[in-house]
Amino acid sequence: MQRLKTRPQFQAAMAGGTVSRTAHFALHRLVLGADGAASSGGAVVASGDSRAVAAASAPDDSGPGTSPQALFGVSDAVWLGAMVPKRWARRAVTRNTIKRQIYTVGATFEARLPQAAHVVRLRSTFDRKQFISATSDQLKQAVRAELLQLFGYATKRSGHGQGAGGAAGKDSGGGSRSGKSPSVPRASAVAP
Repeated sequence: MQRLKTRPQFQAAMAGGTVSRTAHFALHRLVLGADGAASSGGAVVASGDSRAVAAASAPDDSGPGTSPQALFGVSDAVWLGAMVPKRWARRAVTRNTIKRQIYTVGATFEARLPQAAHVVRLRSTFDRKQFISATSDQLKQAVRAELLQLFGYATKRSGHGQGAGGAAGKDSGGGSRSGKSPSVPRASAVAP
């Protein structure tokens, strides 16, 4: 699994659209194709599309022909990035704990995720009254459980699930836009 490192990579992955959400997290995905095109949701973004270039390019990029695909040197890999804003996790130790959990859970789902750039974004705070210590086992367990829901729903939606979950994922990944999955009650799909 490759990690997102540059700002343009994060921007391009987030422009791809939201795949799943939980109470505290959102998962964004930009599908990378082998033919030099990046797909955001159902639309394919060609390398010459100026809107995609504007969303994914940095001020120092080489020019208007740069595509989101060019930001990712290895296109046949799963990319993962973690965004934990200071707004939602004030202490650095909390942010680092959450990022570690994101990368650990993401690595367990690597085989089931499509070849794409993924960004997990913290979108609300964990209550400090409930989780007093920034590195408590209770906080780690809560974060891990929610990330398992987030990635689990995303793999079912993309149709890359394995075993019994894979068959259900292919049915729900097609055209179903139902708000909730029976196995993951708190995660919801967001239309691209």
